Amino acid sequence: MVLYQPKDGYCYNSDTHFLYNFILKNLSTFKNIKGELLDIGSGSGILGLLVCRDLSSLKLNQSEIQEKFQLLSQINSKCNKIDSTMYRGSFLQMQFDKTFDICVSNPPFYHTNVIKSENENLKIARYNDSMPLEDFICKTNKILKPKGKFFFCYDVKQINEILLLLNKYKFNIESLQFVHPNSSKDATLVLVYARKSSKSLTKVLPSLFVFNDNEFTNEVTKIYEKSSTHSIKVEI
Repeated sequence: MVLYQPKDGYCYNSDTHFLYNFILKNLSTFKNIKGELLDIGSGSGILGLLVCRDLSSLKLNQSEIQEKFQLLSQINSKCNKIDSTMYRGSFLQMQFDKTFDICVSNPPFYHTNVIKSENENLKIARYNDSMPLEDFICKTNKILKPKGKFFFCYDVKQINEILLLLNKYKFNIESLQFVHPNSSKDATLVLVYARKSSKSLTKVLPSLFVFNDNEFTNEVTKIYEKSSTHSIKVEI
């Protein structure tokens, strides 16, 4: 999959690849996956495009606040021959004309007290000032169909708030996976699969370790091979 990205803005990273793999792993338990998928804060479009490339019965929708990334998402959709509907503007203020079966997102999750980049595009893409966690979860609940599926990744240090807010807005956590830099370091990222008004017990998947002696672990190498992306930097 060829993906155009900005030379001077936010570029997708390993978090998105790990989330893509996590989504496919959890959706593989269902026989017929179809319907409307929304990629919230689509950026260059990578997450939704990868999922819909592998699950072609899903209809891709993208929501993006930054004009630069709205353009890139559309370019990448056409380049990879995947139809998409783009919703332009703030996800939190958006009036959607339909509800969705699946919502996926690699949202801005750095806490407001983290030292910020001076690049405005990076600020919006990385820091949760632009999309606070509670507002993000609340709005997603409103646009998901009954029993709708919600996949996202987040800073593991905020897991207590994640659990409380998902419960507050009637989401049940179906599956979690923790991502560690290596086997001797604490987790830095959590991958979350929650379902609206579900009563299933939570499954905690084996932790994902990124490096082993400064090289990618076999599992991470397989994830990159499966995603098979090629990035091209352009000026927008």
